[in-house]
Amino acid sequence: MATVQITKDNFESVIENNDIVLFDFWAEWCGPCKAFGPIFEKASEAHEDIVFGKIDTEDERELGALFQVRSIPTIMAFRGQIPVFRQPGLLPEPVLENLIEQIKGLDMAEVKKHYEEQLAKAGAQA
Repeated sequence: MATVQITKDNFESVIENNDIVLFDFWAEWCGPCKAFGPIFEKASEAHEDIVFGKIDTEDERELGALFQVRSIPTIMAFRGQIPVFRQPGLLPEPVLENLIEQIKGLDMAEVKKHYEEQLAKAGAQA
């Protein structure tokens, strides 16, 4: 599967309708983003069970602001609608492949439990 352009209009539906989603926050003027693009695209073709979305931070400033993206490229992953990874910087191909395997191997019952605990703590502090 090729990468998908993500906008504020399709962002939520992509997360809600897919088990694993990887996002690449990028911009046309960004050298490391251009270097990472082919790596991200190659991974998207190798893992058809995952949605690979590209978010142009120039066009989708609201999404960049929502996730406080300060440096690009930034890679973000969701599994089961839960954010499970976020990191700025270019990932070499073997590191991206390793990350994908780790995301696939997550114990989602444990992740969901931990996520709900964190949400409850945040709610109690608000």
